[in-house]
Amino acid sequence: CHGADGNKTMGTVIPKLAGQIAPYIDKQLHDFKSGERKNSIMSSMAAGLSDADMKDVAAYFSSQTIVPDDSAPPALADAGKKIYEGGIADAAVPACSACHGPQGAGVTPLYPRLAGQHADYLALQLRNFKAGGRANDPNGVMRDIAAKLTDKQIEAVAAYLSAFH
Repeated sequence: CHGADGNKTMGTVIPKLAGQIAPYIDKQLHDFKSGERKNSIMSSMAAGLSDADMKDVAAYFSSQTIVPDDSAPPALADAGKKIYEGGIADAAVPACSACHGPQGAGVTPLYPRLAGQHADYLALQLRNFKAGGRANDPNGVMRDIAAKLTDKQIEAVAAYLSAFH
């Protein structure tokens, strides 16, 4: 599903795993296995994995190189860059870069790499956090932030990050 090198291009709601932070992948696999993160396909895939298997999968995909998508409309990506780097003061939305890093590379172990990820996947996850359908974020941080974003702002941030190298 994710591709041999973690850069799956068909089905953009399936995340790229290439270059993702290993402890983050490991945590997500544990969350799928325990049911803390909901996805019937991934839960069944993780069910048979041992702790060592999860660490091995995470190490493999984190060692791969992510291939960014340069197809985002420039105006939308520019709007997303402003949110990513500066937040939205009027809505009390902090800069995404505060947790995910100035280059979108993530911060071990809690904050994933976002740079180069499929825009559709990023937008879907932000909507899931906003609706409360995804709740495995530390202290509800992403749910709180996503709840303050409009659909257009979600699309903009996702567009920017998908092309970010």
